[in-house]
Amino acid sequence: MAVQPIRLFADPVLRAVAEPVTAFDRTLRELVKSLQATLRAGAGRAGLAAPQIGVPLRVFVYDVDGRSGHLVNPRVEVSERTVLADEACLSAPGVWWPLERSYMVTARGRDMYGKPVTVRGLGTLARVLQHEADHLDGVLFIDRLPEDERERFLQEVSS
Repeated sequence: MAVQPIRLFADPVLRAVAEPVTAFDRTLRELVKSLQATLRAGAGRAGLAAPQIGVPLRVFVYDVDGRSGHLVNPRVEVSERTVLADEACLSAPGVWWPLERSYMVTARGRDMYGKPVTVRGLGTLARVLQHEADHLDGVLFIDRLPEDERERFLQEVSS
């Protein structure tokens, strides 16, 4: 599968709410494989959502701490316990920022064949699952920062 260019923060496609997948067909399987190839094309990449390559569908892939996979039409349930840790986004290359996220999540969705999938994640995997699910709702991680931090982040990205 072809490695795709990743859309950057200013791209309006990243702000759109992705559409649910309704057809679990060859096109979807090709999308998942393309997302996986794009994710693996660079060092340190942990997750990638379809909108980041310009496809407005509710699909993402992840590869964290030896656990990899994909979710179609995911729903993420978060724990109350949170942790502050640095977070980055492939749509803002090279910029890391501290962000509070739930420490534990359960993500439920489907695989590329339509079979139910449940992924439970702690720590970094939980962070990645939340981050990628946000992309499907048109939410960028900077939207979760306090306003003053968001302004500093935007200055960093634009410089």
